[in-house]
Amino acid sequence: ASTSHLQLAAFALGTVGWILCTISMGIVEWRVWHVDNTTIISSGVAWVGIWKVCFISYLHVSPGYKEQFCHKFSGYDSSIPHEIYAAQGLLLIAMFMGLLGLTATIFALRNLCMGITHKTLITRFFLVGGFFYVFAGLCVLIPVSWNFYSVTHNQSIAFPPTSYMPSSPAAQEAGAAIPIGIVAVILLLLSGTFSLSYRLPVTANTIAK
Repeated sequence: ASTSHLQLAAFALGTVGWILCTISMGIVEWRVWHVDNTTIISSGVAWVGIWKVCFISYLHVSPGYKEQFCHKFSGYDSSIPHEIYAAQGLLLIAMFMGLLGLTATIFALRNLCMGITHKTLITRFFLVGGFFYVFAGLCVLIPVSWNFYSVTHNQSIAFPPTSYMPSSPAAQEAGAAIPIGIVAVILLLLSGTFSLSYRLPVTANTIAK
């Protein structure tokens, strides 16, 4: 176990990265839209996520929502841009891959701590865990970069009428989900690098098969 400090760090960083990936997927603040017309969007600010768009309204625009109105995206919203739908799928894959990476790393660390120094088995599980971490990091990187590009170029979205959203904002900025996703990418890629770097020292007690 004394030879696996980087792999312990990989597990810790991978855990935090996986949690941040899950958080970024769940929160709605991917893009922050500032609009001029405050007739319905009372605060002049709307939050565009990958699952829904929300804003504060003092009008009764939807039963069940007192002041905050949210419109959930569906597969029938063909006007929703590709980067949003890509983010939905890729972040779900990243969450699953990250969980597999954590599982493989835990299994390898368990064998080390119990003194089961089966060289091939431990090395393979660290390699598999590292691959899953890197793959998860790339799955987060693509939607984060794509949506950040759309924000910096102030791209519009042709929302359906039921969302009460304008097609273009007066201005927009990156929401909290994007920097959280960037940190998740860094941690997952570091975790993968640390896991892939493991080499079990050859000793008299090492069983190599």
